Amino acid sequence: MSGDAGGPYLRSGQVAERAGVNVQTLRYYERRGLITEPARSPGGHRAYPPETVTLLTVIKAAQRLGFTLEEVAELIGDGRGGRPAPDLRARAQAKIAEVDARIAELSAVRQALTQVVSAGCGSLTRCACPDCPLPSTDLAG
Repeated sequence: MSGDAGGPYLRSGQVAERAGVNVQTLRYYERRGLITEPARSPGGHRAYPPETVTLLTVIKAAQRLGFTLEEVAELIGDGRGGRPAPDLRARAQAKIAEVDARIAELSAVRQALTQVVSAGCGSLTRCACPDCPLPSTDLAG
């Protein structure tokens, strides 16, 4: 399939396969405005430019870094048309702070679970261990 300028265009399945996503994800990103709705071939098939694969790869990479689709849409919008995304660095720093906070929370959870294991707790509601770290040992009574 080729476009008006004679360049190659890809069908939905080809784009999805090359980007490592499924076709439903591709269509969802279109509905969300992350990907521009493509032109149609004379036969009515979606005709994506090859750079759509790169854009999808960028979107998935940003998600792996913890950015939500809404945040990705904002960052892509800032960077479209060759304009740099001026707040990417600030957003990445904010994301680092979020990750650090989650790590601290998970560390606290891990420490509490370690105390439960060390104390020998056998029940969440009727723990009989002498040094039970759980807040209430007789909730079922």
